[in-house]
Amino acid sequence: MGNDGVIRDARELGTPKMLTLGLQHMFAMFGATVLVPTLTGLSVSATLLFAGLATLFCHFVTKRKVPVFLGSSFAFLGGYFAIAPDGNPELLRYACFGVACSGLLYLILAAFCKVYGSKKVMRFFPPVVTGPIIISIGLTLSSSAIQNCTTNWFIALVAIVVVIVCNIWGKGMVKIIPILIGVVASYVVAAVTGNVDFTGVKDAAWIGMPFSYHNTVFSIFTEGNADKGMLLTAAITIMPIAIATMMEHIGDISAIGSTVGQNFIKDPGLHRTLIGDGIGTTIASLFGAPANTTYGENTGVLALTKVYDPRVIRLAAVYAIIISFCPKFSELIKAMPAATIGGVSMILYGMISAIGVRNVVENQVDFAKTRNVIVAALILVLSIGIKYGMPGESITIQAGEITIGLTGLAVASLVGIILNAILPDGDVKFAEEPKDAGSLGKY
Repeated sequence: MGNDGVIRDARELGTPKMLTLGLQHMFAMFGATVLVPTLTGLSVSATLLFAGLATLFCHFVTKRKVPVFLGSSFAFLGGYFAIAPDGNPELLRYACFGVACSGLLYLILAAFCKVYGSKKVMRFFPPVVTGPIIISIGLTLSSSAIQNCTTNWFIALVAIVVVIVCNIWGKGMVKIIPILIGVVASYVVAAVTGNVDFTGVKDAAWIGMPFSYHNTVFSIFTEGNADKGMLLTAAITIMPIAIATMMEHIGDISAIGSTVGQNFIKDPGLHRTLIGDGIGTTIASLFGAPANTTYGENTGVLALTKVYDPRVIRLAAVYAIIISFCPKFSELIKAMPAATIGGVSMILYGMISAIGVRNVVENQVDFAKTRNVIVAALILVLSIGIKYGMPGESITIQAGEITIGLTGLAVASLVGIILNAILPDGDVKFAEEPKDAGSLGKY
């Protein structure tokens, strides 16, 4: 353990504690990860399987250096609803085809980063852009935390209070796993007070396959009844969403770097994280699971526990893979009260926004300059305003018969990037080495 309380090698805690830390990360990602298939009609088990596999693949590609978890992406919900508005399994396969194509766009950006260097790409993402984007990520997620809390504020408050008490006054392992303790305590209280429905757990089998071949994209072509027009429509409708998710990817990798105090965009390289995320999304979609994305929930856990060893993330991925073959355990986790998820999420999402603030402060962004104020202001207002003020929480663009939806975060990111590039008097200098390990934007 370092002088600052940071743990970069979880093995020094011992195997039992390290295994428990992995479990905590699994709980942190679980609620949001299973919510996407619940909303769209995709398989929860397949979602867990390919979230775990995508995470392990991403760690392999990034030389096991980046403590990132890949879970279900909410950004593609509009695409799924556009192609399969009623959750029709037949149409969901076409939506998954469009998402699989979107994942390939990551490889194009990764190739550009590899050939020309991430420095040229990151020149468009100085702290005056990435900081407000990271802040916006946490704030736009906040509504789901509040909505979950409102289902039962007492249960949510149990989770919140336990997490705070464990983190502030806890000793040893208690201080390191406050999220897991908060989840368990809140879940137990909910069960004792009759606020948990275990019917699904009782009816579920112990062992089962996570996905069915008929629900995969491959079945479209092997069953001999592929609708080429629908394939094209799905690709054109959904692929533009990748612009937003790639911007979010860069913001999340920046947030993880700020949390851990390492420049992951330089080492192992932005091209590697993009490859891991993109291929993970494509493979998951081909097998009927949702698109994957870097998970801010787990970044929040990193910030809270100060255990930065990527091994604990890989353990969470292994847990997700194992329980994907156990429908009964999956149902047990699904039965977790929304209020429990909301309570811990409220803290984790706030941690993400706080990391964005730190990103701006540590890099000494000069807000005495009007151009910096304008860039940051528009990112914040657009991301939050569109999220909470527009129908469907997005801006729609009509291109013939195709409707493309851009989330507030996507619009805000694009506007911020463009304004920062064209407004005069940019003050961000990119050196060969960062000022310090945690200073993003100075590459």
